[in-house]
Amino acid sequence: MKSYIPNFLTLLNVLSGCIATVFAVLNHLEWAALFVFIGIFFDFFDGLAARALNVQSDIGIQLDSLADVITSGLVPGVVMFQLLSMAERGGWNLGFIGHDAELTLLPFVGFAITLASAYRLAKFNVDENQVSSFVGLPTPANALLILSLPMILMYHDNETLNNIILNPWFLVIITVISTYLLNSPIKLFALKFKNGSFKDNGIRYLFLIGSLVLLLTLRFLAIPLIIFIYILMSLIDGGGKTT
Repeated sequence: MKSYIPNFLTLLNVLSGCIATVFAVLNHLEWAALFVFIGIFFDFFDGLAARALNVQSDIGIQLDSLADVITSGLVPGVVMFQLLSMAERGGWNLGFIGHDAELTLLPFVGFAITLASAYRLAKFNVDENQVSSFVGLPTPANALLILSLPMILMYHDNETLNNIILNPWFLVIITVISTYLLNSPIKLFALKFKNGSFKDNGIRYLFLIGSLVLLLTLRFLAIPLIIFIYILMSLIDGGGKTT
């Protein structure tokens, strides 16, 4: 029975992604973000459970990536679609896009994030080298980056930030950067602790402590900064060892 526990957690990730998708389509982006966070939580613990119970399987690996396509691929694409739609219409949180407005082509650029996420996950499944490090930005980290944008709009209420985030050019640039990072050759360290030693996991401890401090002080504004620091620390560290 224990072999079903990790897959059950992965299916909870799928469910969270489905719920997040509904909220994103309805433009309730704060609820979409909440269920993406919940999905990423399950995504972290399904792998942890599989390793702890020693029940890793090929089905589990495939199921995990399929879940991430929804939670960390489709939802960020829909959210970017909504943000680009709002940017075109000149306002924040204008309701269900498409219900009371004519669709244009620009918002569909946001789904480049979904395409890049799916491609990144497919590559990950056939790459046996990404164990202690990643090649390209992991989809959950990218999802957090995209979902942080509407949360900054909602909870920081800064006119300058609002004008920047709801600028169509800014959103297109973020989309391009996102799609590149997902499939870039940059090696990034993985947050997998083989033991509790600071010597073996120093960069991970420093990153997690620094991220916690930033989140407590800057709230959602910290998320893009944390992603930048993650990439910068990985470049300095050489991305860890790919074994």
